[in-house]
Amino acid sequence: MTRAGFPGLLVTHLPDVRYLCGFTGSSAALAITRRVARLFTDGRYTAQAAEEVSAARVEIVSSAPAVHAAQWLAAQSGVSLAGFDPAHTTVAELSRLRAALPASLRRAFLQALPVPLVEPLRMVKDEDELTLIVEAALLGCRLFDHILSFLRPGLAEFEVAAELEHQARLLGAEGMSFETIVASGRRSALPHGRATAARLPRNGFLTLDFGIIHKGYCSDMTRTVHLGKPSARERSAYQAVLDAQLDAVAAVSAGASCGQVDEAARSVLRHAGLADAFTHSTGHGVGLEIHEPPRIGAGQTTRLLPGMVVTIEPGIYLPDEFGIRIEDMVAVTRNGGQVLTPAPKALIEL
Repeated sequence: MTRAGFPGLLVTHLPDVRYLCGFTGSSAALAITRRVARLFTDGRYTAQAAEEVSAARVEIVSSAPAVHAAQWLAAQSGVSLAGFDPAHTTVAELSRLRAALPASLRRAFLQALPVPLVEPLRMVKDEDELTLIVEAALLGCRLFDHILSFLRPGLAEFEVAAELEHQARLLGAEGMSFETIVASGRRSALPHGRATAARLPRNGFLTLDFGIIHKGYCSDMTRTVHLGKPSARERSAYQAVLDAQLDAVAAVSAGASCGQVDEAARSVLRHAGLADAFTHSTGHGVGLEIHEPPRIGAGQTTRLLPGMVVTIEPGIYLPDEFGIRIEDMVAVTRNGGQVLTPAPKALIEL
């Protein structure tokens, strides 16, 4: 905050609030000065805030925690302005915040941060965070092992998703990181093919993309399996995606740029004549949110640092034919990358 020239900071994005002070409720704002931090939440969370928060003083308000936080910041000695994250503040919310301030402060007191302050801290995980992420990732691998024995032609995609999600709860997950993707046959060519009533085919690819939440931290993995016997073309395409994924995983290391990792995957698919079928970036950060910086994409200059956790998930999508994606979570270490989702990646035929 000092380096950025902000004597005050208003934090309203709940994952940032949780990261900074431990509070996990659904309604809160955190006000920070150079000397003190205060969490504002409502009466539903009186007991929870007292139990969870030790890095800030808690103040219970009747409504609009962000408004109270902004007013509190404006009343602090030496706080001439306060920053807010424009990526997580709507125009309507900013108008409400400014309207609640004294007239003399409405125009200039709240200023958009030119770059986020909390997000870069969250990109590098500490030892405790990495432990939770590893546990989440391994639970995801157990789910994949289970679902392999459940799959059979004729099941509806939503039955597969329901089984995954039911087992996740039985294994202790707090919930799913995102809506489970189950896309079979021609629908596997949809990168985000949410589960539908479509039936699993007797012969064709099935893409499973899912993740769980464990003590606030997300996991994310994708495996593509084949029901029945794959054709030579399907085998070749799968091998190309697998080679691209392995090369990108191998490119993960401290100091490498995100663009270099993306290119490691993209170059393999380009050589295989499948570059045009790879329609998204190679990966993203994972932590308290399922999608966090950094982005592993073409031209991205962010350098990987030890402690970052990213996904590596190249895929190809051939409309009206099939799609294939393989995804691992990888922790950046000083000497390379550690795969956190060690489920099998060789082509599985069911």
